[in-house]
Amino acid sequence: MTTQNKSEIEKECPAEGLLKLLSGKWKPQIFLLAVNGPLRFNALLREIKGANKQSIATALRELEDFGILDKKVIQLKPLHIEYNLSEKGASLIPVFKQLEVFSQG
Repeated sequence: MTTQNKSEIEKECPAEGLLKLLSGKWKPQIFLLAVNGPLRFNALLREIKGANKQSIATALRELEDFGILDKKVIQLKPLHIEYNLSEKGASLIPVFKQLEVFSQG
């Protein structure tokens, strides 16, 4: 993670740590896209307007480090990497659906 490591976030209020983790640049968009299925790096670059390689790579790494995304190397030619919601990440879907309902008033 960029400014705090995982153990520092866990010492905070759990909700605060999660919100900080998912509030980084492009992370909410990546999470939303991951809900719909596997993600590939270049597809994310095309899908998220204004994103660059470094910011997407950083966001993916942080989401993977925290256990929200799983990284899978596909051994077909050409070799490629897919990111999927982990079990932990999938458990957040109902939370975000409730936030969406709440924000709609």
